[in-house]
Amino acid sequence: MAKLTKKDFLKNTIKHIDLKKYNVVPMVEAFEGMAYASREVARASKIYNMMLSDKNCSVILCIAGSLVSAGMKKVVVDMIQNNMVDAIVSNGANIVDQDFFEALGYKHYIGTPYNQDDNLLRDLHIDRIYDTYIDEDQLKNCDETIHKICNYLEPRPYSSREFIWEMGKWLEKNKKGKDSIVYNAYKYGVPIFVPAFSDCSAGFGFVAHQTEHPTAHVSIDSAKDFLELTKIKIKAKETGLMMWSGGVPKNFAQDTVVAAEILGAEIPMHKYAVQITVADVRDGALSGSTLKEASSWGKVSTALEQMVYGECTTLIPLIIGYGYHKGAWKKRKASNYVKFLQDEDAKIAKARKK
Repeated sequence: MAKLTKKDFLKNTIKHIDLKKYNVVPMVEAFEGMAYASREVARASKIYNMMLSDKNCSVILCIAGSLVSAGMKKVVVDMIQNNMVDAIVSNGANIVDQDFFEALGYKHYIGTPYNQDDNLLRDLHIDRIYDTYIDEDQLKNCDETIHKICNYLEPRPYSSREFIWEMGKWLEKNKKGKDSIVYNAYKYGVPIFVPAFSDCSAGFGFVAHQTEHPTAHVSIDSAKDFLELTKIKIKAKETGLMMWSGGVPKNFAQDTVVAAEILGAEIPMHKYAVQITVADVRDGALSGSTLKEASSWGKVSTALEQMVYGECTTLIPLIIGYGYHKGAWKKRKASNYVKFLQDEDAKIAKARKK
Protein backbone atom coordinates (compact mmCIF):
# COMPACT_ATOMS: atom_id res chain seq x y z
CA MET A 1 0.00 0.00 0.00
CA ALA A 2 1.33 3.42 -0.99
CA LYS A 3 2.31 5.73 1.83
CA LEU A 4 -0.28 8.43 2.47
CA THR A 5 0.76 12.04 1.86
CA LYS A 6 -0.64 15.41 2.88
CA LYS A 7 -2.48 15.70 -0.44
CA ASP A 8 -4.40 12.51 0.32
CA PHE A 9 -5.99 14.24 3.32
CA LEU A 10 -6.31 17.87 2.16
CA LYS A 11 -8.67 17.32 -0.79
CA ASN A 12 -12.19 18.61 -0.23
CA THR A 13 -12.61 22.07 1.26
CA ILE A 14 -15.18 23.17 3.81
CA LYS A 15 -17.94 25.20 2.13
CA HIS A 16 -19.42 28.15 4.02
CA ILE A 17 -23.21 28.06 4.05
CA ASP A 18 -25.06 30.93 2.37
CA LEU A 19 -28.19 31.55 4.44
CA LYS A 20 -29.52 33.96 1.80
CA LYS A 21 -30.25 30.99 -0.49
CA TYR A 22 -32.70 29.29 1.88
CA ASN A 23 -35.88 30.96 3.09
CA VAL A 24 -36.36 29.08 6.35
CA VAL A 25 -39.20 31.30 7.63
CA PRO A 26 -42.07 28.86 6.85
CA MET A 27 -40.24 25.94 8.44
CA VAL A 28 -39.23 27.87 11.58
CA GLU A 29 -42.76 29.19 12.00
CA ALA A 30 -44.07 25.62 11.63
CA PHE A 31 -41.78 24.68 14.54
CA GLU A 32 -44.00 26.78 16.83
CA GLY A 33 -46.68 24.12 16.66
CA MET A 34 -44.27 21.33 17.54
CA ALA A 35 -42.41 20.54 20.77
CA TYR A 36 -39.00 20.09 22.40
CA ALA A 37 -36.08 21.77 20.62
CA SER A 38 -38.13 22.78 17.56
CA ARG A 39 -40.29 25.12 19.64
CA GLU A 40 -37.17 26.51 21.35
CA VAL A 41 -35.66 27.24 17.93
CA ALA A 42 -38.84 29.03 16.86
CA ARG A 43 -38.86 31.20 19.97
CA ALA A 44 -35.12 31.95 19.69
CA SER A 45 -35.61 32.96 16.06
CA LYS A 46 -38.45 35.31 17.01
CA ILE A 47 -36.38 36.87 19.79
CA TYR A 48 -33.53 37.52 17.37
CA ASN A 49 -36.00 39.11 14.97
CA MET A 50 -37.22 41.27 17.87
CA MET A 51 -33.64 42.48 18.37
CA LEU A 52 -33.47 43.49 14.71
CA SER A 53 -36.93 45.11 14.82
CA ASP A 54 -36.18 47.13 17.97
CA LYS A 55 -34.79 50.43 16.70
CA ASN A 56 -33.15 51.12 20.07
CA CYS A 57 -31.43 47.73 20.37
CA SER A 58 -27.78 47.01 19.59
CA VAL A 59 -26.99 43.36 18.80
CA ILE A 60 -23.86 41.77 20.27
CA LEU A 61 -22.79 38.46 18.72
CA CYS A 62 -20.75 36.14 20.96
CA ILE A 63 -18.85 33.29 19.28
CA ALA A 64 -16.92 30.43 20.88
CA GLY A 65 -15.85 26.99 19.71
CA SER A 66 -14.52 26.41 16.18
CA LEU A 67 -17.36 27.65 14.02
CA VAL A 68 -15.60 29.43 11.16
CA SER A 69 -13.68 26.25 10.35
CA ALA A 70 -17.04 24.44 10.35
CA GLY A 71 -18.58 26.60 7.61
CA MET A 72 -20.16 29.52 9.52
CA LYS A 73 -17.95 32.33 8.17
CA LYS A 74 -20.38 33.59 5.55
CA VAL A 75 -23.23 33.75 8.08
CA VAL A 76 -21.23 36.23 10.17
CA VAL A 77 -20.17 38.18 7.07
CA ASP A 78 -23.81 38.40 5.94
CA MET A 79 -24.77 39.66 9.39
CA ILE A 80 -22.13 42.39 9.16
CA GLN A 81 -22.93 43.40 5.59
CA ASN A 82 -26.70 43.53 6.24
CA ASN A 83 -26.53 45.45 9.53
CA MET A 84 -27.70 42.49 11.63
CA VAL A 85 -24.97 42.84 14.27
CA ASP A 86 -23.37 45.84 15.98
CA ALA A 87 -20.44 44.29 17.88
CA ILE A 88 -18.75 40.90 18.04
CA VAL A 89 -17.09 39.14 20.98
CA SER A 90 -15.22 35.98 20.04
CA ASN A 91 -12.56 33.55 21.06
CA GLY A 92 -9.28 33.88 19.20
CA ALA A 93 -9.57 30.70 17.15
CA ASN A 94 -12.56 31.85 15.08
CA ILE A 95 -11.10 35.27 14.29
CA VAL A 96 -7.38 34.55 13.82
CA ASP A 97 -6.70 30.82 13.28
CA GLN A 98 -9.75 30.40 11.06
CA ASP A 99 -11.13 33.63 9.56
CA PHE A 100 -7.86 35.56 9.15
CA PHE A 101 -6.20 32.30 8.11
CA GLU A 102 -8.70 31.92 5.25
CA ALA A 103 -8.33 35.62 4.43
CA LEU A 104 -4.67 34.87 3.64
CA GLY A 105 -5.89 32.44 0.97
CA TYR A 106 -5.86 29.17 2.90
CA LYS A 107 -8.68 26.65 3.43
CA HIS A 108 -10.10 24.19 5.90
CA TYR A 109 -10.67 20.64 4.66
CA ILE A 110 -13.26 17.94 5.23
CA GLY A 111 -11.84 15.18 7.41
CA THR A 112 -13.10 12.51 9.77
CA PRO A 113 -12.82 11.75 13.50
CA TYR A 114 -13.28 8.04 12.90
CA ASN A 115 -10.52 5.42 12.52
CA GLN A 116 -8.06 8.22 12.04
CA ASP A 117 -4.34 7.93 12.74
CA ASP A 118 -3.65 11.21 14.52
CA ASN A 119 0.03 10.32 14.82
CA LEU A 120 0.22 10.16 11.02
CA LEU A 121 -1.54 13.51 10.80
CA ARG A 122 1.06 14.91 13.21
CA ASP A 123 3.87 13.61 11.01
CA LEU A 124 2.25 15.23 7.95
CA HIS A 125 1.75 18.58 9.74
CA ILE A 126 -2.03 18.29 9.57
CA ASP A 127 -4.03 19.54 12.56
CA ARG A 128 -7.49 18.07 13.21
CA ILE A 129 -10.52 19.98 14.52
CA TYR A 130 -12.94 17.06 15.09
CA ASP A 131 -13.87 16.27 11.45
CA THR A 132 -11.96 19.15 9.85
CA TYR A 133 -8.32 19.35 8.77
CA ILE A 134 -6.01 22.36 8.60
CA ASP A 135 -2.49 22.58 7.18
CA GLU A 136 -0.17 23.43 10.08
CA ASP A 137 2.52 24.83 7.79
CA GLN A 138 -0.01 27.35 6.46
CA LEU A 139 -1.15 28.11 10.00
CA LYS A 140 2.44 29.05 10.85
CA ASN A 141 2.28 31.62 8.05
CA CYS A 142 -0.77 33.06 9.80
CA ASP A 143 1.27 33.32 13.03
CA GLU A 144 4.06 35.04 11.11
CA THR A 145 1.66 37.55 9.55
CA ILE A 146 0.48 38.58 13.01
CA HIS A 147 4.15 38.90 13.94
CA LYS A 148 4.73 41.24 10.98
CA ILE A 149 1.70 43.38 11.83
CA CYS A 150 3.02 43.75 15.39
CA ASN A 151 6.40 44.85 14.07
CA TYR A 152 5.12 47.82 12.05
CA LEU A 153 2.73 49.16 14.71
CA GLU A 154 3.65 51.78 17.29
CA PRO A 155 4.92 49.96 20.42
CA ARG A 156 2.15 50.39 23.02
CA PRO A 157 -0.77 48.48 24.57
CA TYR A 158 -3.75 47.93 22.24
CA SER A 159 -7.21 46.64 22.92
CA SER A 160 -7.92 43.51 20.88
CA ARG A 161 -10.49 45.61 19.02
CA GLU A 162 -7.77 48.06 17.96
CA PHE A 163 -5.43 45.29 16.86
CA ILE A 164 -8.08 43.41 14.88
CA TRP A 165 -8.94 46.69 13.15
CA GLU A 166 -5.25 46.86 12.14
CA MET A 167 -5.57 43.31 10.79
CA GLY A 168 -8.48 44.47 8.63
CA LYS A 169 -6.43 47.45 7.49
CA TRP A 170 -3.58 45.09 6.57
CA LEU A 171 -5.98 42.94 4.51
CA GLU A 172 -7.23 45.99 2.62
CA LYS A 173 -3.70 47.23 1.94
CA ASN A 174 -2.64 43.81 0.67
CA LYS A 175 -5.89 43.23 -1.28
CA LYS A 176 -6.78 40.04 0.59
CA GLY A 177 -9.74 38.53 2.40
CA LYS A 178 -12.65 40.53 0.98
CA ASP A 179 -14.96 37.69 2.07
CA SER A 180 -13.57 37.53 5.62
CA ILE A 181 -15.13 38.55 8.93
CA VAL A 182 -12.10 40.66 9.88
CA TYR A 183 -12.12 42.63 6.64
CA ASN A 184 -15.88 43.23 6.59
CA ALA A 185 -15.92 44.28 10.25
CA TYR A 186 -13.16 46.77 9.38
CA LYS A 187 -15.10 48.04 6.35
CA TYR A 188 -18.51 48.35 8.08
CA GLY A 189 -17.36 49.67 11.46
CA VAL A 190 -18.28 46.61 13.55
CA PRO A 191 -15.84 46.19 16.47
CA ILE A 192 -14.51 42.71 17.20
CA PHE A 193 -13.31 41.92 20.74
CA VAL A 194 -11.24 38.85 21.58
CA PRO A 195 -10.79 38.94 25.38
CA ALA A 196 -8.34 35.99 25.42
CA PHE A 197 -6.39 37.16 22.38
CA SER A 198 -3.16 35.28 23.08
CA ASP A 199 -5.03 31.97 23.21
CA CYS A 200 -4.75 31.46 19.44
CA SER A 201 -2.33 31.99 16.55
CA ALA A 202 -2.07 35.65 17.54
CA GLY A 203 -0.32 34.54 20.70
CA PHE A 204 2.55 32.97 18.77
CA GLY A 205 2.99 36.12 16.71
CA PHE A 206 3.03 38.26 19.85
CA VAL A 207 5.54 35.97 21.57
CA ALA A 208 7.92 36.28 18.61
CA HIS A 209 7.44 40.05 18.39
CA GLN A 210 7.94 40.69 22.12
CA THR A 211 11.01 38.44 22.24
CA GLU A 212 12.58 40.48 19.43
CA HIS A 213 11.55 43.79 21.05
CA PRO A 214 11.78 43.23 24.82
CA THR A 215 11.90 46.91 25.86
CA ALA A 216 9.35 48.45 23.48
CA HIS A 217 6.65 46.30 21.94
CA VAL A 218 3.00 45.85 21.07
CA SER A 219 0.83 44.25 23.76
CA ILE A 220 -2.87 43.59 24.36
CA ASP A 221 -4.72 45.47 27.09
CA SER A 222 -7.62 43.21 28.10
CA ALA A 223 -8.90 45.78 30.61
CA LYS A 224 -9.30 48.26 27.75
CA ASP A 225 -11.30 45.60 25.90
CA PHE A 226 -13.68 45.43 28.84
CA LEU A 227 -13.90 49.21 29.13
CA GLU A 228 -14.58 49.65 25.40
CA LEU A 229 -17.39 47.08 25.32
CA THR A 230 -18.82 48.64 28.49
CA LYS A 231 -18.78 52.04 26.78
CA ILE A 232 -20.77 50.49 23.92
CA LYS A 233 -23.30 49.11 26.42
CA ILE A 234 -23.64 52.52 28.09
CA LYS A 235 -24.10 54.28 24.75
CA ALA A 236 -26.51 51.67 23.40
CA LYS A 237 -28.51 51.20 26.61
CA GLU A 238 -30.79 48.55 25.06
CA THR A 239 -28.90 45.44 23.92
CA GLY A 240 -29.50 41.92 22.69
CA LEU A 241 -27.07 39.02 22.97
CA MET A 242 -26.83 36.31 20.32
CA MET A 243 -24.52 33.66 21.79
CA TRP A 244 -23.07 30.74 19.84
CA SER A 245 -21.61 28.28 22.38
CA GLY A 246 -20.45 29.87 25.64
CA GLY A 247 -17.12 30.39 27.38
CA VAL A 248 -15.35 33.72 27.78
CA PRO A 249 -17.25 35.62 25.04
CA LYS A 250 -20.58 34.87 26.74
CA ASN A 251 -19.51 36.11 30.16
CA PHE A 252 -17.50 39.05 28.80
CA ALA A 253 -20.56 40.50 27.06
CA GLN A 254 -22.90 39.79 29.95
CA ASP A 255 -20.58 41.46 32.46
CA THR A 256 -20.78 44.86 30.77
CA VAL A 257 -24.01 45.54 32.70
CA VAL A 258 -22.20 45.14 36.02
CA ALA A 259 -19.21 47.16 34.80
CA ALA A 260 -21.50 49.99 33.69
CA GLU A 261 -23.08 50.08 37.13
CA ILE A 262 -19.61 50.33 38.70
CA LEU A 263 -18.99 53.36 36.46
CA GLY A 264 -22.18 54.94 37.78
CA ALA A 265 -24.26 54.49 34.63
CA GLU A 266 -27.93 53.65 35.03
CA ILE A 267 -28.57 51.15 32.27
CA PRO A 268 -30.88 48.16 31.86
CA MET A 269 -29.88 44.52 31.80
CA HIS A 270 -29.48 42.95 28.37
CA LYS A 271 -33.05 43.06 27.09
CA TYR A 272 -32.83 40.09 24.71
CA ALA A 273 -30.66 36.99 24.90
CA VAL A 274 -30.38 33.77 22.89
CA GLN A 275 -27.80 31.04 23.48
CA ILE A 276 -27.17 27.93 21.41
CA THR A 277 -25.20 25.37 23.40
CA VAL A 278 -24.62 21.69 24.07
CA ALA A 279 -23.12 22.41 27.50
CA ASP A 280 -24.69 20.82 30.57
CA VAL A 281 -26.24 23.22 33.06
CA ARG A 282 -25.54 20.99 36.07
CA ASP A 283 -21.77 21.31 36.54
CA GLY A 284 -21.71 25.01 37.43
CA ALA A 285 -19.60 25.91 34.40
CA LEU A 286 -20.13 29.13 32.50
CA SER A 287 -20.96 27.69 29.08
CA GLY A 288 -23.94 25.74 30.40
CA SER A 289 -25.21 28.32 32.90
CA THR A 290 -28.74 29.39 32.04
CA LEU A 291 -29.70 32.91 31.04
CA LYS A 292 -32.13 32.92 33.96
CA GLU A 293 -29.14 32.30 36.23
CA ALA A 294 -27.47 35.36 34.68
CA SER A 295 -30.48 37.40 35.82
CA SER A 296 -29.54 36.68 39.44
CA TRP A 297 -26.31 38.58 38.72
CA GLY A 298 -28.23 41.48 37.19
CA LYS A 299 -26.98 40.78 33.67
CA VAL A 300 -29.86 39.44 31.55
CA SER A 301 -33.59 40.14 31.68
CA THR A 302 -35.68 36.98 31.92
CA ALA A 303 -38.55 38.29 29.79
CA LEU A 304 -37.05 37.67 26.34
CA GLU A 305 -34.40 35.01 26.69
CA GLN A 306 -34.09 31.54 25.18
CA MET A 307 -31.62 28.71 25.68
CA VAL A 308 -31.51 26.31 22.71
CA TYR A 309 -29.77 23.01 23.42
CA GLY A 310 -28.25 21.78 20.20
CA GLU A 311 -25.19 21.91 17.96
CA CYS A 312 -24.46 25.33 16.50
CA THR A 313 -23.86 24.49 12.83
CA THR A 314 -27.34 22.97 12.51
CA LEU A 315 -29.20 25.73 14.37
CA ILE A 316 -27.40 28.95 13.42
CA PRO A 317 -28.61 28.89 9.78
CA LEU A 318 -32.20 28.47 11.01
CA ILE A 319 -32.18 31.21 13.66
CA ILE A 320 -30.09 33.77 11.78
CA GLY A 321 -31.69 32.79 8.47
CA TYR A 322 -35.10 33.53 9.97
CA GLY A 323 -33.92 37.02 10.94
CA TYR A 324 -32.45 37.62 7.50
CA HIS A 325 -35.52 36.53 5.51
CA LYS A 326 -37.97 38.38 7.79
CA GLY A 327 -36.12 41.53 6.69
CA ALA A 328 -36.33 43.73 9.80
CA TRP A 329 -32.64 44.57 9.32
CA LYS A 330 -33.54 46.67 6.28
CA LYS A 331 -34.88 49.40 8.60
CA ARG A 332 -32.00 49.34 11.08
CA LYS A 333 -29.58 52.24 11.40
CA ALA A 334 -25.89 51.28 11.42
CA SER A 335 -24.18 51.94 14.76
CA ASN A 336 -20.53 52.10 13.61
CA TYR A 337 -19.20 51.59 17.12
CA VAL A 338 -15.66 51.49 15.72
CA LYS A 339 -15.91 55.20 14.92
CA PHE A 340 -17.45 55.84 18.34
CA LEU A 341 -14.50 54.12 20.07
CA GLN A 342 -11.94 55.83 17.85
CA ASP A 343 -13.51 59.20 18.74
CA GLU A 344 -13.30 58.25 22.42
CA ASP A 345 -9.60 57.43 22.00
CA ALA A 346 -9.04 60.77 20.25
CA LYS A 347 -10.63 62.63 23.18
CA ILE A 348 -8.37 60.81 25.65
CA ALA A 349 -5.28 61.52 23.53
CA LYS A 350 -6.22 65.22 23.38
CA ALA A 351 -6.74 65.36 27.15
CA ARG A 352 -3.38 63.66 27.69
CA LYS A 353 -1.60 66.38 25.69
CA LYS A 354 -3.08 69.06 27.94
